Amino acid sequence: MPVVKHPDIYINHGTFTDGNPSIKYRGFFINDEDWCLYPWSKHHFEPEAGTIGPRTYAKVCELILRLKGNMVAPAMHTCTGAFYALEDNKRVADSLGVIITTSHCEPLLLNNAAHSEWDNNRDGDWNYALNAEKIRSKWNARLDEASQYENIYTMAMRGLHDEGLRGNFTPQERVDLITQVIDDQRQMLTNHINKPINDIPQIFVPYKETMDIYENGLQVPDDVTIVWVDDNYGYMKRVSNPEEQKRAGRAGVYYHISYLGCPHEYLWLQSTPPVLMYEELMKAYNTGADRYWLLNVGDIKPGELGISTFFDLAWDVDDLNIQTVNHHQAKMLADIFGSKYQHEFQHILDQYYRLAWEHKPEYMGGEHEWDGREYEKLVDTHHSFETGEAQLRLDQYRALSDKVAALEQRIPQEYRPAFFELISYPVMGAYQMNRKFLMAKLNHELFAQGRNAEANWAAEQSKQAFDSIHALNHRFNTMLDGKWKYFGTITPGIMALYQNMPHLDITEGAGSKAVDLTPVIFDDANRIKLDLADYTTKSDDINLLKGIGYDWIAVQMAEPTGNEGGKITYQLPAGCEGTIDVEIATVPFFPLYKGCKSRVAVSVDGGEPQIIATDFKEYSREWKNQVLVNGAKHKLHFDLDPNSKAHTITFSTIDPGQMLQQVIIND
Repeated sequence: MPVVKHPDIYINHGTFTDGNPSIKYRGFFINDEDWCLYPWSKHHFEPEAGTIGPRTYAKVCELILRLKGNMVAPAMHTCTGAFYALEDNKRVADSLGVIITTSHCEPLLLNNAAHSEWDNNRDGDWNYALNAEKIRSKWNARLDEASQYENIYTMAMRGLHDEGLRGNFTPQERVDLITQVIDDQRQMLTNHINKPINDIPQIFVPYKETMDIYENGLQVPDDVTIVWVDDNYGYMKRVSNPEEQKRAGRAGVYYHISYLGCPHEYLWLQSTPPVLMYEELMKAYNTGADRYWLLNVGDIKPGELGISTFFDLAWDVDDLNIQTVNHHQAKMLADIFGSKYQHEFQHILDQYYRLAWEHKPEYMGGEHEWDGREYEKLVDTHHSFETGEAQLRLDQYRALSDKVAALEQRIPQEYRPAFFELISYPVMGAYQMNRKFLMAKLNHELFAQGRNAEANWAAEQSKQAFDSIHALNHRFNTMLDGKWKYFGTITPGIMALYQNMPHLDITEGAGSKAVDLTPVIFDDANRIKLDLADYTTKSDDINLLKGIGYDWIAVQMAEPTGNEGGKITYQLPAGCEGTIDVEIATVPFFPLYKGCKSRVAVSVDGGEPQIIATDFKEYSREWKNQVLVNGAKHKLHFDLDPNSKAHTITFSTIDPGQMLQQVIIND
């Protein structure tokens, strides 16, 4: 975007500070860079390096400083190669005062995904029980090279790249092996760095299977920072328990707004709502995670709004709260494009995040990745044209896209490329992706009914959406003389199919006949959705939150790290009698830590409560289904009090922090 130039600068005498940051180490991890940042750097910005090199890292480090961050975890995929392969990379970071950290799969700064760093054919198996001497020699060589600079060292080890620990070990043998690995690593650090070991920044990241090793009894040295992880989809798997909160090394977080993995990647468009980010990060902060915050940002550019929210919170956690964080990004956009647009920005972001909450654009193809073969194929979306749900979704996306297109024309010309990149591209791209798959579903349904001309029309609409996405990509890649070439890409990851054109049923010679897609008002007097804001009584510790949930409002059953618990009561719809079935959708949070649960009590007419709980195991079928729709579903049955003229339903806190996002009454 254009930089406003000022002819003069004035500096008053005195000392000025911006205070101390809430989080000591604040940075991001460049990950899954294969499809945008890597080709942009290699072919466009820095071809002389042949990869992501020092010119690119100079820009990255400058960005981190502007965000008030102080560390970076460099790109490390095989295509990019090792950060340390180019001598100037580390010097550039050091010259700008940016600390180098690494991900969970790069112990002691060694990138074993890069063949120049570790090659099984050359170096043997990455197995510490069988090949410890060779692995230690690699670590020592890296410390010889890098320890003179400021780093944060990842301790322990996993398998190659993002694999689990190699070797057929029992749970106890895994604990014993990783204990030995950490002991050896700390001795190496002491040999290379002239400081007491507890003054050398070290992190332990219990990511994926490493969490099981930790929970099975691994004793991490007290001065090492434990970096708690989310499940890759924005939900913290656990935070520090009361004993862990006493650790000298404190704790940190590793959080995702971009991910490549099971059950489905989301690398193309950033759609993690600020309220979810705040809720989970503050859950960790309030239990001791104030030492280290690392954000997985994918290719950086698609996640700019989310990145800004993360870093602003990391700098000053008191500057935002659960009620104000939903307005953070609209205010940021207003600061760039003009305060007169702030209300419109808020509406756009609310609608964009709400529609993606129930189904991210990348998930519209219905396929799973790295899953059973029956799930690894494009399938029709579950949104129903019969009930009007599909038409309504299309209508809301179209209206949002049209609003953004009109607003872009009101923005000054010199700001339009930035507006397109930050707002138009994700909104319009999400609309066209939904249109592509929803119209493909309509095509299949109409064809099955023998309505061939109408089916042909739906197919045409789906194809137009596919072409529109490519037109958006072309505009992104060519604007400003190709400044951001390669960033306008539907990032397919490795196994994703959503970027493809779905199968269409076309009848040659049947012509084309348009279908009326006016949203249908589905009115069922026996199926009523409660307005969560329309309660009759509520305890002070129950929070109504805007900016999360299927209807963009949710009920937080007390603060997640608090000790208090309250209740909220609603009047049931008039006419309810006999028995009712209640469908409840909660946000699928994990329990705080081992030994905790995620329970809410539900009672009708003051009767015996029934308990709902989000109780699942990561990578189970239940977890996969929940995380793809950001919701856990519960069904209860109640007998109504025949002596009551008006009936009520009450939700009571058992374990603080649970969120209700939708309640449907079936009479």
